[in-house]
Amino acid sequence: MNQSDRLQTSASAKSELELSTIRAISWRIIPFLIFAYFFSYLDRVNLGFAALTMNAELKFSPLVFSWGAGIFFIGYFLFEVPSNLALEKFGASRWIARIMVTWGIISALMALVNGPWSFYILRFLLGVAEAGFFPGIILYLTYWYPAEYRARFLAAFAIAVPVSTVIGAPISGLLLGLDGAMGLKGWQWLFIIEGIPSLLLGVMSWFYLTDKPAKADWLTSEQKAWLASRLDAEITAKETSKHMSLGQALGSPRVLTLSLIYFGFVGALYGMQFWLPQIVKAFGFSNAQTGFVTAVPYLFGSVAMVLWARHSDKTRERVWHVALPLFLTAAALFASGYLQDPAITMVILTLAAIGTFCTFGVFWTLPTAWLTGTAAAGGIALINSIGNLAGFGGPYLIGWVKETTGSTAHGLLVLAILPLIAGILVVIGKHETRDEFAAPVEAK
Repeated sequence: MNQSDRLQTSASAKSELELSTIRAISWRIIPFLIFAYFFSYLDRVNLGFAALTMNAELKFSPLVFSWGAGIFFIGYFLFEVPSNLALEKFGASRWIARIMVTWGIISALMALVNGPWSFYILRFLLGVAEAGFFPGIILYLTYWYPAEYRARFLAAFAIAVPVSTVIGAPISGLLLGLDGAMGLKGWQWLFIIEGIPSLLLGVMSWFYLTDKPAKADWLTSEQKAWLASRLDAEITAKETSKHMSLGQALGSPRVLTLSLIYFGFVGALYGMQFWLPQIVKAFGFSNAQTGFVTAVPYLFGSVAMVLWARHSDKTRERVWHVALPLFLTAAALFASGYLQDPAITMVILTLAAIGTFCTFGVFWTLPTAWLTGTAAAGGIALINSIGNLAGFGGPYLIGWVKETTGSTAHGLLVLAILPLIAGILVVIGKHETRDEFAAPVEAK
């Protein structure tokens, strides 16, 4: 065998080792994380369906509902960074278990809401309980995936967001039909039944998740060595370029810029998520029909998110893969504010959902491209916590406009401003937010 043949054989062996390692990791952790995030997101936004009957029964005005929907994100904001630092310290399996068990319990306790104050308190506590889960998973995935794979697997994990609505919306609509069973209202059954799986998955995560690759007895020694070599090389390259402490990360202009971009994205996401069921119900559908119709935009968003993330990985381009979907979301939300026909409105809102979820699948490759270690834990958590304040602002904005004008459509017009500004920030800060991951480094 000549030198050329040996080199080709070596490259082929490395390629096979790489593929087998990524495949083993993906089958082990991604399905479980998708299930976990599915119920996380469902427990966060099923309030939109509960509102179809709960608001009238408890006499909640649009502003009361908006405050309750949004105050979740105040608790989330306050405890996000400490929670993510705790995950880095105590390990993913233990901390994710703690998060999931507590949010499952509090989500089920939402069935006890009997007025505005109990509504506000339980929603705030739900935010405190869930703080750190999403950025913790983003950080956790950086322990397992080299940079060139992150967009597609971040999208695979994040697909739980639209899928939670594709599946959860019809289920939530049907659960409202349990009204009167065992003396409970339909919206109370919705919270109880959808809260229990989170608690059970939290217990499972303690035993199932592996904190770091070095502890993964389900990887071979060769796979561990390849992964350690690749990840260590990437970390060294990042820290050689510019090592960043936790304090520097939290005060970084880049982190602030990404936080504002994420703020615009989240405002659009939750503004639609909490109010879309009521928009659809106003077309004249029953509760069950509303669930199925609401799922349509998210079904298309799920497919688009995966395809867009794969395209981003293939082209190694991130900035325009974030900016263009934001502009699409802004344009669609703006257009929907002028439409009256239900069918056309749903088509346009489907485009808004596609833009939103295409952004979601790629955005988190930006901070993970240059943050490492504790700086990554703190920086990612700060971006997510500041961004999720828009989870309060977006729904509240629509609620305020609806109470003032009597029209949800006018709220969508105002909401369109947030992703528009976010897209502009991505383009303006292109040199600051570009993905700087290097070409793959071969294991030695």
